[in-house]
Amino acid sequence: MDKINGWRTKVFVWIGLPVIAAIGLMMGATDLVPAWQAKGGSGTAGTFTAVNEECSRRNCEWHGDFVATDGGARRTDVILYDAPDGLAKGGTAEARDTGARKGVFSTTGGSMYLLATGLTLAGVVAAVAWVVIVVRTVRRRRTADDASAPPTTFAPSR
Repeated sequence: MDKINGWRTKVFVWIGLPVIAAIGLMMGATDLVPAWQAKGGSGTAGTFTAVNEECSRRNCEWHGDFVATDGGARRTDVILYDAPDGLAKGGTAEARDTGARKGVFSTTGGSMYLLATGLTLAGVVAAVAWVVIVVRTVRRRRTADDASAPPTTFAPSR
């Protein structure tokens, strides 16, 4: 990508890549470690009680309350990631609290860890690509400026 031509490419490089990087890193990285901990069975075991379901065009997620089995930790209005099929309002599901920002994880397993990993990787790749493009652009401009500058000489002119 020696030359960045076309307005679409410029918009993608100078606006799109930083936005992808920011979203990927903010959304994915914050829940990456908790998602993998839940996949590995770590965290505080407890019970999630479904209070309400919020659906968008593509997916639904359950919000509710989490109470630790040992009675210690309690979180209200959290999301149950990887909720089991058949969960209904007032129903309960076994869950793990691993410190995720907005929720707890179902013990039945799921793919939240893959989503968090994918978002984080996309953010890292976009950030690295953007930095490489910026550095190359700056170097190319400096080289072009140096080549177009008149040579400096201290020899007397005749």
